[in-house]
Amino acid sequence: MDGFTPAPSSGPPGASFGEAPLPGRAFDPGMGLAVARRTILRAEDGEDVGRVADRVAAGNLGLLGRAPTAADCAEQARLRNAIATGALITSGRHLQHGDAGQARRNMEVFTNCATAGATFTKFYLLLNGAGVGRAYDDDLCPVDWAEAPEVHLYLAPSHPDWPKDRAALHRFGVEFGLLRWGMGPEAFGAAEEADVRAFLARELVHDPARVPADAVRHRIADTREGWAKAVEILEGMAFRRERGRALLLDLSAVRPLGEPIKGMQGRPASGPLSLLRAFINLRRDVIEASRDRDPEAEAMRPWEQALRADHILSTEVQVGGARRAARMATKSWRDSGALRFVRLKAEGGLWTANHSLMVDAEFWERLGRSDEEPLTRQGRALFAAATACAYVNGEPGFINGDRLEDARTGFARQKPATAEAGSSRYRVEEGADLLAEVARRAASTHFPVTTNPCGEVVLHVTGGYCVISDFAPLLACPVPLDDLVPGAVPEEIARAWDARVEDAVRLGVRFLIRVNRMDALYGAEVARTNRIGIGPTGLHEWAWARFGLAFRDLIDEARSKPFWDALARLSAAAKEEASSYAASLGMAPPATVTTIKPAGTTSKLFGLTEGAHLPARRQYLRWVQFRGGPEGDPLIADYAARGYPTRDLETFPGVTIVGFPTLPLIQRLGIGDRLVTAPEASPEAQYHWLMLLERHWIGAERGNQVSYTLKIATDRVGLEDFRALLRDHQPHLRCCAVLPSRPDRDLGYEYLPEEEVDEARFRAIVAGIRDPGFAEAVDLARLQCEAGVCPI
Repeated sequence: MDGFTPAPSSGPPGASFGEAPLPGRAFDPGMGLAVARRTILRAEDGEDVGRVADRVAAGNLGLLGRAPTAADCAEQARLRNAIATGALITSGRHLQHGDAGQARRNMEVFTNCATAGATFTKFYLLLNGAGVGRAYDDDLCPVDWAEAPEVHLYLAPSHPDWPKDRAALHRFGVEFGLLRWGMGPEAFGAAEEADVRAFLARELVHDPARVPADAVRHRIADTREGWAKAVEILEGMAFRRERGRALLLDLSAVRPLGEPIKGMQGRPASGPLSLLRAFINLRRDVIEASRDRDPEAEAMRPWEQALRADHILSTEVQVGGARRAARMATKSWRDSGALRFVRLKAEGGLWTANHSLMVDAEFWERLGRSDEEPLTRQGRALFAAATACAYVNGEPGFINGDRLEDARTGFARQKPATAEAGSSRYRVEEGADLLAEVARRAASTHFPVTTNPCGEVVLHVTGGYCVISDFAPLLACPVPLDDLVPGAVPEEIARAWDARVEDAVRLGVRFLIRVNRMDALYGAEVARTNRIGIGPTGLHEWAWARFGLAFRDLIDEARSKPFWDALARLSAAAKEEASSYAASLGMAPPATVTTIKPAGTTSKLFGLTEGAHLPARRQYLRWVQFRGGPEGDPLIADYAARGYPTRDLETFPGVTIVGFPTLPLIQRLGIGDRLVTAPEASPEAQYHWLMLLERHWIGAERGNQVSYTLKIATDRVGLEDFRALLRDHQPHLRCCAVLPSRPDRDLGYEYLPEEEVDEARFRAIVAGIRDPGFAEAVDLARLQCEAGVCPI
């Protein structure tokens, strides 16, 4: 590819990391360690990154399912060292869950990206923590939820979460939005109590014996699979148009609020009220709303029913704060409901998904026409409406569906006509005929593939996964970074550094292919595609430290040729390793190999810029959400006692944010006034950067996409200029999210994940942080000079 044909590797790669255990890299002080403690470290084991690497490598090699050979043992040791040094960061899911028991778990826990063709499969994948995309095209949504059965809900009065007293009734009223916003127990009077009791009487079954004798009765198991099975039964009955029947769902077996979830490092369960609320909202806002619309209004069509059902269930997945429920919602620009889709997000309420239009070359070409053909008029109307909305909130975006790898090559059309789904952990039964119908329709749909929520992976619309990983070329440096002069790395060190980076890539590819051997709901699709995605993070730090190149140098392709040549060589090596290693295991060659994911969590562990993104700010507070209140995260009190800024949010009751003063690592590498932050880079420069990444890293074949959010300063770019930028640049990329941006002070939000602060305030915050023995303490000198230079 691109002129590079690396020699096939012989035996396991990674020799440059050695097999004797290397010391684990320290997490970035402050933010890095806070993220590690919150997401990957097992507190009961007193872990550091070295011990994380031990268990993750052992779990991954165990997926071979054989007695380890000498080569396996060597690879495990090398893989461990690559992870421990930060050169291969894998992804947060592997760092969190990977251990010797991995082979006994389901693949869904380890997949970052997924798609679903039905509501119940989407719910199951979200419960497992995957980000899930779904195509809401007219022809891919065969379920009319108006034809669902009558849903009856039951929770035994003996359940600990049943509201037995006034305090519990108040909590129930708060959970279900029955009380005025912010009403505390002291204001909970007799009238409010009567309203809550009336709601209970109306919405819940109090005597299951009174439900029709021929009702389908289902007791929901207290597992991810149990929750998803209940939705599968309901959705399957709706697909078969069993409107005249009754379905009784019994939630009594669901564990109470606050009980630990073993598979989530003991995080507290959300209890049955969350699931109960989901079914009540499904019944009211989807099933009944689809039946009882105003005769003068347009009926809610199946694609919108599916979109709303998925939103309702996704909302409840997030209740405990332990799962993310990230979603992508896409719709073909050719659909009759496309304009409605564009406006739905702007109308508010559907906040759990990123919305994007699936477009193609014909869409962009029709924007320049003057004819009045129906598709031309629709394209113009959609572009005008979508950009008007996107100029305000960034959505919907545009995904060039015809440029996505599987559509471009025709690989997606090789999907079997029937959808095989089911694993040893989850057997699809009531929904099997629904999935088969979606697969039948997908065979002739215009866009057979869509993307995951962040857009970095291409997946079939009927359902699929991708396991993804980061490698951090900066952290593969074999000597301390403060021993180097950026751009003047001695040749011997440069060769060793480059060898380590390639070893990290090859080890990462093999790591991901082994994950595809796990038991999975979409096992047939995994076997067909063997899809993986590996990509760099911390690109700007590597470009500066290894090549002496800053952002403005990188977009001058001639000046930065050594950087782009190196990236292309790594891309070729990744694809060669993927094919040869898959063949050695008797697996299909991976349909895709390269990607660049957002890397938001993993990059923070070591202070790197995230994926392909420029640094957002020069110095800032990174606000992290924690569950607050009496049952909240005890880390909040620890951080507050040490002087970190904390604040309870009013917009999101029960959420407390902690601010971590953050100085990007690239600042600490001495880049000085050559640093370019995202707000300082022109949109045209960033589009060019993405095109270069697609050419040299994603490559001409077997590549996914680059996940990138390009911010447009609306105080400097008007709506018509915004539209012109999109028309000029968006057609030439696979996808790119474009987000309107204004200075923090002008946004009016209660909080932003990253809040820029001036240098004086930053110094004051850092000076106020105390360290009574905690390892993640920060001080200004350390933030400035950790790498041996002090740029501020």
